[in-house]
Amino acid sequence: MNQPRAICALAPAKLNLALSVGAPNAQQMHPIASWMVTVSLYDELFIEALEPNSFSLYAIFWHKDARRKSEINWSITKDLAVRAHQAVEAHVGRKLPIKMRLEKRIPVGGGLGGGSSNAAAMLRALNTLFDLQLSREILRDIAARLGSDVPFLLDGGSAIVSGLGEQLEPAPLPDNLHALLVLPDAACATGAVYQRLDELRPHGAVEIERVRALSVLQTVAHDAPFNDLAHPACEVAPKLRGELEELAELTERAAHVSGSGSTLFVLVNSALEAEILASAIEKHMGSPVIAVEGIHMPAVQSLK
Repeated sequence: MNQPRAICALAPAKLNLALSVGAPNAQQMHPIASWMVTVSLYDELFIEALEPNSFSLYAIFWHKDARRKSEINWSITKDLAVRAHQAVEAHVGRKLPIKMRLEKRIPVGGGLGGGSSNAAAMLRALNTLFDLQLSREILRDIAARLGSDVPFLLDGGSAIVSGLGEQLEPAPLPDNLHALLVLPDAACATGAVYQRLDELRPHGAVEIERVRALSVLQTVAHDAPFNDLAHPACEVAPKLRGELEELAELTERAAHVSGSGSTLFVLVNSALEAEILASAIEKHMGSPVIAVEGIHMPAVQSLK
């Protein structure tokens, strides 16, 4: 069977249905326990194998369907997908020349794990494209060095993520999980949110049993999710608090922050209900709204 010359890997967003954060350790890293699920909002990563002595080429664009675009102004060498490519090259000890095209839908700095999912998609795609036969353990070790969400996003679905993101416990994907993502025009720098958490609560402990208790529910009530970073995120971006309250009032449901923000979400009962509510929320709040459902990780696709 011939090796593919080009691969498409979908990079889904993640939601934190539960997030407990501990006080920073000696290295100023925060241990967590989080119930994460992947949802049906995707970036698309295309990579093509180049001739062995070629230089790799990278391009990042907003997909034409992206609902919340911002300037792509970061250095290409700091992009997580590019760093994942370079990390795999370092591991195998040789160049793996590619042409990369990354088309983004997941907003930057939204607490949805877009950059981390791009890195995980790159790891999966390279393993297939070059037939590297790297084990899941090796890929997770590389992923853990790239970011705390990357190991989960290698396989996605549903899991309890703990430690510094490297410890994964599979959890059942809830039945009929539907949510509305609201994308405010507000910025939540992750570092600033964690710093504010430490100021508000310097001695917090990780409540992993609370997370586990929620993760075993096959149907998640609208008011069940919790997030230790929600209040600090609202302190860093005060506009979020008012939008959370407005979203809760409009939907008559509890409104939540995903990760360190700024994306807000509510859980709903069905795709039809999500579609109806999305239109009303956009009209009243003026922010883009995306209906999503919980998903398992899509397989990479050979293009040619």
